[in-house]
Amino acid sequence: MTANNHTLMGTAGGTFLSIVPNINSEDIAKTIILASVGAIVSFAISLLLKSLQKKHKK
Repeated sequence: MTANNHTLMGTAGGTFLSIVPNINSEDIAKTIILASVGAIVSFAISLLLKSLQKKHKK
């Protein structure tokens, strides 16, 4: 099954434009905060595991 590129772009554009008016600034702020917390926790856990691995090898 082949898809027409114009159809795909039109569908994606229409979907995007129908979602945009429903996004609040509070949602964007919440998303930024949650992404930041997730990145910090992920980085901290990777550092912790790396240090535990180094101690275990000695």
